Amino acid sequence: MEINETELDKLRKELVILDGLDIKPNYAQLARKHNCDWRTVKKYHNGYEGKSKTRIKLSKLDKYKDIIKEKFTLSGVTISAVYQYILSIDPNIGIYSNFYSYVKKHDLIPKDKISKVHPRFETPLGKQLQFDWKEDITLYNKYNIPFTFNVFSATLGTSRLHVFRYSKTKARFDVQRCLIETFKFIAGVPKEILTDNMSCIFDYSKRQFASDFKHFCKDMGTVPKHCKVRTPNTKGKVESSNRFMQWLIPYNYEFETEEDLINIISTITKKVNTSINQTTGVTPIMLFNKEKEYLLPLPNKDLLNSYLDDTKTVKVSNGFLVYFRGNQYSVPPKFANKTVQLKEQDNKLYIYHNTNLIAMHDISSKKINYLEEHYKIGMSQCFNCTYDNLEQKVKDNLALFDKLSN
Repeated sequence: MEINETELDKLRKELVILDGLDIKPNYAQLARKHNCDWRTVKKYHNGYEGKSKTRIKLSKLDKYKDIIKEKFTLSGVTISAVYQYILSIDPNIGIYSNFYSYVKKHDLIPKDKISKVHPRFETPLGKQLQFDWKEDITLYNKYNIPFTFNVFSATLGTSRLHVFRYSKTKARFDVQRCLIETFKFIAGVPKEILTDNMSCIFDYSKRQFASDFKHFCKDMGTVPKHCKVRTPNTKGKVESSNRFMQWLIPYNYEFETEEDLINIISTITKKVNTSINQTTGVTPIMLFNKEKEYLLPLPNKDLLNSYLDDTKTVKVSNGFLVYFRGNQYSVPPKFANKTVQLKEQDNKLYIYHNTNLIAMHDISSKKINYLEEHYKIGMSQCFNCTYDNLEQKVKDNLALFDKLSN
């Protein structure tokens, strides 16, 4: 039987005195005196210190400690992002609060960022969708190859249902495509859509949305709204959703292809919408089941498809050329290094910049297809020559390109 603390203290003192007098203890006599087993007395006499006051318990996270340390070295990573990454490796690691306590106990938590206080903005069911870009994200795959991309982020005002879409570019065509994909995802259209400083759809000189984008919104049955300058809190719901894109950071060097990235973003979308929102106290998907009843119906399929038809977004090279089916076609030199949209129709290639037609070519089998006026402008910017000499240089070089293509 165990001995209580008071008797144990007396026993220890008595054993010290006996040892000091070089007298061998009578274990049975001491046991009766202190109301314990003689073996207990012997144990303490032989150096037993008693049970440890603190029990060392192994954590399920111990085997991931090195990985957690490594992920916290990534710039911009959050505790939630690392938790979601480890959870994707092992679904049995436990709840977030336990993970937080673990990294705090082991001094793994990055310094907290100071956030500004601002009031919340709430909107009626089905009224508003906030959208934004998480721009120029660069992640490296397992082979150290960089992938730079953007994520279109949209959030319904009441339910906080989130939609994330991968996009290489962020031109007007991309905004419209991502919005249509969002409307399809939520199976309806909100009464208004809110964003801030997207230059591809907003004309700052006129302080209004571009006419083509307003026409698009009218076709969709919604009204575009622009949040006030330097007041991002007016679209704070989508700003908050952008933090979930930090969940991508731990996947640095962990994926292989662009398709892997798209699948990772899709997985994050599902996780976000099935996690409890701190403001509403329920999951976005649960509230969405109510909010979807208040959305406007989708436009007809033909109208939606007219905005999604075979338009391809590409980047113009330094030689003011774009690739299409293995061949190159020119645009005006001022569009070099910008993103443009390609559309094929009736054996012609139409090239747009923010929905403005900037070039048109006949589809050709030639490897290089410069329009003479484009090439002339480019040559005049590169060479200091008279108009007559320039004309001849242009004709000679274009003739050489034709020979190379044969």
